[in-house]
Amino acid sequence: MRFEHLIEINSPRPDWQATMPSFSRWQLWQGLMQRVMAPQRFENGPDRCDCETISPTLVRRTLVFGQHVLKDEVQLAAEERLIFTPQAHDETAPIRLTIQIEEPQAHQMVLRFVYEAVGEQTAEEAYYNDYRHSAWLHNDRDMVKQLREWLHEGEFPSQPS
Repeated sequence: MRFEHLIEINSPRPDWQATMPSFSRWQLWQGLMQRVMAPQRFENGPDRCDCETISPTLVRRTLVFGQHVLKDEVQLAAEERLIFTPQAHDETAPIRLTIQIEEPQAHQMVLRFVYEAVGEQTAEEAYYNDYRHSAWLHNDRDMVKQLREWLHEGEFPSQPS
């Protein structure tokens, strides 16, 4: 199973630039790092997230959703890509998420989201893929909406300090 979608962050269209604040790559990265280090700040995020930084390119997390506990690792390629790889639990095939920052042309920036099953899916899991795709797209759009709100509120300075 593989599902992929793009969400435009910055657009070269003048009407877009007049109404939407533009992210720098650094600001967008800071927002994406919130999804790694503080996912509970987002709608539908976990109740709690315990993070252990293993190296500058690897974070191990324990995410608590009520009584459910999920563990994953997040590989970081600064200002380029995040790869979330969950540990297997029960008999469910883990789904790896890659978020890639891309700049297809001047003044345009997009996020590419790729969801991939790490193992073989059961027929029952495959049955729910369309629902998953819809939920992932909605969740990713909500994340970008939240990042835009934080940018507007000045949470991400334009340059690193």
